[in-house]
Amino acid sequence: MNRNISLQLTIAILWSSGQFMPATRSFAQEPEWIDIDSRREMFVDSYLIDRLDGVRLVLHPPRDEGPVLKFDEPWEGPFCGYCTIINDKDKYRFYYRGLPEAGRNGSDKEVTCYAESSDGIHIFKPKLNLFTIKGSKSNNVILADTAPVNHNFSPFLDTRPGVPEDRRFKALGGTEKSGLIAYASADGIHWNKLRDEPVFTKGKFDSQNVAFWSDNEQCYLCYFRTWTGTGYSGFRSVGRTTSTDFLNWTEPEQMSFGDTPLEHIYTNQTNPYFRAPHIYISIAARFLPGRQILSEEQAKQLNVNPNYFKDCSDAVLMTSRSGNIYDRTFMEGFIRPGIGLQNWVSRSNYPALNVVQTGPAEMSLYVQHDYAQPTAHLRRYSLRLDAFASIYAPYEGGSFATKPFTFTGSKLLLNFATSAPGFIKVEIQDADSKPITGYSIKDAKELIGNYIEHPSAWENGTDVSLLSGRPIRLKFAMKDANLYSLQFRP
Repeated sequence: MNRNISLQLTIAILWSSGQFMPATRSFAQEPEWIDIDSRREMFVDSYLIDRLDGVRLVLHPPRDEGPVLKFDEPWEGPFCGYCTIINDKDKYRFYYRGLPEAGRNGSDKEVTCYAESSDGIHIFKPKLNLFTIKGSKSNNVILADTAPVNHNFSPFLDTRPGVPEDRRFKALGGTEKSGLIAYASADGIHWNKLRDEPVFTKGKFDSQNVAFWSDNEQCYLCYFRTWTGTGYSGFRSVGRTTSTDFLNWTEPEQMSFGDTPLEHIYTNQTNPYFRAPHIYISIAARFLPGRQILSEEQAKQLNVNPNYFKDCSDAVLMTSRSGNIYDRTFMEGFIRPGIGLQNWVSRSNYPALNVVQTGPAEMSLYVQHDYAQPTAHLRRYSLRLDAFASIYAPYEGGSFATKPFTFTGSKLLLNFATSAPGFIKVEIQDADSKPITGYSIKDAKELIGNYIEHPSAWENGTDVSLLSGRPIRLKFAMKDANLYSLQFRP
């Protein structure tokens, strides 16, 4: 058989089997390469991936670690929501809306509550004595009498270089009627308006509207609630705007979800991942209006508010690398509702904003449970560091190759896990996919074990500094293994 025909048949078979990803590029037409410098790159999308052969991208659902914060104070209650967690040096700060009974968005019944932890696991509610609530100042309320800001007050730790100490924390809150009001704080507890007028008005805002400083884009970003139709019609969705001073914002743009079906995205929870801040992680609440699981009788037995059991929701993983595009590599649920009908009511299973490190090899995210029920609370979920997703090789083995890229550094560190008979081997190739002398698959050492950061090695050692700045590709041979991330370091 003609060699070219044979090659075309082989490619067609691999493509139809899904072993070639749709993102594979023709480098004859697109000779440019990616510069990853010394950034950590996670395998949450196809950004670095050229070809997959016998391996695949897989999603890693977090592990439920149980309840960590009950919404059981008189000023908190069943309708607490829109939670944020900030890891501020040796302190974890928890913020959330307190609301004991349902009502219109932005009512004066809403307050902003605060809790603290030294480890992100054991949480307490300090008595702050700032506001009189139900006849007493002995409470954990940090904002009251500031409707409608308390409806969805969403703070962040401002990492912009040179930010003044009295504005170390910033926040946005408000509804369509008020627009988004900007606040600042030195300590994350005592807050002041940056100005009386709203800083941004071009959105619906009937959700948690999140902001942060992006080192990658050198500006503030805000991801806010929009709808795809006129008014409040179509699908709940996400818009984006930018600012250099947090007060003046650009014309908004609608976020795109690529070639995927539209779904209701209730909260977007977009934030830079703390170990790779150029990658924005969005652990979003996916809402399915009218998808009723509970019967009327079951809802009464659970004591669910009668207006909040005829829908259900879960959490999905989206990512973005700047701009107005979300990558939805994974359409399946990232966090499924748990066992028990109490998990299948409206507006339950909503993730809190931010993922934080809670151990040497562990990160945590937090999810609201039992919404509109007397048992409403926040639960902690855990994951291995970087392990939102990975490239997985089965026992039979396989390989994958990266797109061409340049790097800065002298060692290639991998976050990976293998079984006892499993392994990973790394070949470094030039931009034309030819093995570089000394770094071929024959020279590569087998990597076996379970590590967050482990250097790749060849017969001549681990040093790759002579290749720094040169366009290369990596080819991984894998068996019964997961690869979560890679990073070049000095």
